[in-house]
Amino acid sequence: MGSDQLLLGLVAYVVLLLSLTMHEAAHAWAALRGGDPTAYLGGQVSLDPRPHIRREPFGMVFAPLLAFFLGGWMLGWASTPIDPRWAHLHPRRAAWMAAAGPLANLALVVLSGALLRLGVALGAFLPVPVGNFALALAPEGGVAESVILVLSLVFSLNLILFVFNLIPVPPLDGASVIALFLSEDMGRRLQQWMAQPMLALGGILLAWLLMRRIFGPVQALAVEWLYAGAG
Repeated sequence: MGSDQLLLGLVAYVVLLLSLTMHEAAHAWAALRGGDPTAYLGGQVSLDPRPHIRREPFGMVFAPLLAFFLGGWMLGWASTPIDPRWAHLHPRRAAWMAAAGPLANLALVVLSGALLRLGVALGAFLPVPVGNFALALAPEGGVAESVILVLSLVFSLNLILFVFNLIPVPPLDGASVIALFLSEDMGRRLQQWMAQPMLALGGILLAWLLMRRIFGPVQALAVEWLYAGAG
């Protein structure tokens, strides 16, 4: 593995770490706003990655680096503690808490996309995806190339986190978000159903298979939206 690829891995890891931190901090903040201070008391209403790493060191440190060295891409996860009694009493609040994480990732997709569009509008970037990572071309090279790489990684990694986490199977956030469209009683029944241990394993396998089919078209639509009308 060459030095350029190692540098790419380092940048991608920093972007993933900050993206996972944003995701979990949004969960924790939404839970606090909804009346559950569990994650707040654990220090997770924070953009400091350290409390999130302490809770999930394998998913936030070892798994992403291992995935990169074995497959050339980043894969990671984290978690936010909640009080199950609070979730049972307030299933819709718990559903909003679940939705907050993917919505934070969507916000990062929109922000990085807006900055890429701004670069195109200013003439610093060309809307020409390059290779597997960069979503634009820097005609002048230099610092602009690094900026494009970082923004492209923020866009792509957060799009992955947004889409994957909203797949409506347990234990992913998308399954809990369903309670927003149910009665309080049905939301509690959904929680009880999702608590079955075997559903989590089956859900992750199903989500992985679905992600391989749906993410390509979603990414193509996102890039088309990104540069719509840009030439």
